[in-house]
Amino acid sequence: MPRNKRFDKVLTKTEKIKRMQSAKNEDVEFSAELADSEDLEAIRRSEVADRRQQRIINDSE
Repeated sequence: MPRNKRFDKVLTKTEKIKRMQSAKNEDVEFSAELADSEDLEAIRRSEVADRRQQRIINDSE
């Protein structure tokens, strides 16, 4: 069994969607009480990136 995974394989649209959906369901603990301005900015940027990625996927269908 090969030890190295190949990362240069071109993914199908279905494979990309499955990976994206599983990444969105990661269990991450977040405390609004402990969040600083950098945390809030990171959340905002993440939400914008998610919307952009969803639009790209939906447009290519």
